Amino acid sequence: MESAAFIAGMSAIGAGIAALAVIGGGIGTGNATGKAVESIAKQPDASSKIMTALIIGGAFSEATAIYGFLIGLLLILFGVKG
Repeated sequence: MESAAFIAGMSAIGAGIAALAVIGGGIGTGNATGKAVESIAKQPDASSKIMTALIIGGAFSEATAIYGFLIGLLLILFGVKG
C-alpha cells in the first residue's frame, strides 16, 4: 500500500471522528437549554442564576465543538505529512 494514500485515508477517518465532537456539542447545548427553560419555569426567581450557568456551560460546550471542527478541517485541508 502506498504510504501517501494510507496517510490521506487515515486523515479522512480522523476528520470524521473529530466531527463527532461537533455533534456532541450540539446535543449538549440543546439538552442544557431545555433543562434551563424547564428550571426557569419551575423557579422564576432563580432565572438570573440559571441563565448565568447556562451561558457559561454553553460557551464551554461550543468551544469543544469548535475545537473538533477545526481539527477535522485541518486534517482535511492539510492532512498529516509523513
